[in-house]
Amino acid sequence: MHSILDALLDVRKRKIEAFCEEKLNSGTSPYKIIGELTSGLREIGAGYKEIYFDAELMVAGWNAKKALEILKPLLQAGLKVEGQYNQRDKIRKVVIGTVKGDVHDIGKEVVTIMLSSDGFEVVDLGTDVAKEKYAEAVRETDADILAMSALLTTTREYMAEVIKYFRQEGVAVKILVGGGAVTAEYAAEIGADAYGKDAVDAVKKANKLLKTNFYKFLLVKFFLKRKSFRRRF
Repeated sequence: MHSILDALLDVRKRKIEAFCEEKLNSGTSPYKIIGELTSGLREIGAGYKEIYFDAELMVAGWNAKKALEILKPLLQAGLKVEGQYNQRDKIRKVVIGTVKGDVHDIGKEVVTIMLSSDGFEVVDLGTDVAKEKYAEAVRETDADILAMSALLTTTREYMAEVIKYFRQEGVAVKILVGGGAVTAEYAAEIGADAYGKDAVDAVKKANKLLKTNFYKFLLVKFFLKRKSFRRRF
């Protein structure tokens, strides 16, 4: 049996395929396998610049993507089979992306799948996303939630910069943060509206954000837009 760290750090990408195959054959669910991958990535991220360096992070990212290619169809099929797929009108919109300086996206990809399966319309900006790109996407789509992810402690600081920028620019949106480097305490410290500890929790928090004081949120959004409009003209 291959260990998760060996699989993630294998430059030939063979061990990650074998790892997924072994886990699936043993009856482990795709979601649990992704949880193990996330834990492995979190361990690598925690050791960045002390045990692991840029090359290892890049290889781990490649292998995580390969694993997700294998698991994503199974995860989507499982959600539909278990009746979790929601056919509600896709009015609720989420813009999601991994913050600037961070190119890891396995956690973001899983959250995207889960949100889409719950009826959210999701706009995925990918990785290494700058604050201006977040703001542009939120404005263009009139999104209800911005979801940001960070695996590294060195990149999570950018979340605070994005939140500050949004406030300065009058961009009205609920902000949900998560990822291996993020904690509930850090989310509260930077002024995020919610923290998702994993993909399932992120969906719960997204729903809660839009149920709590929703009309108040729409009112604030309206007045911030008027303020932004007046400042431009």
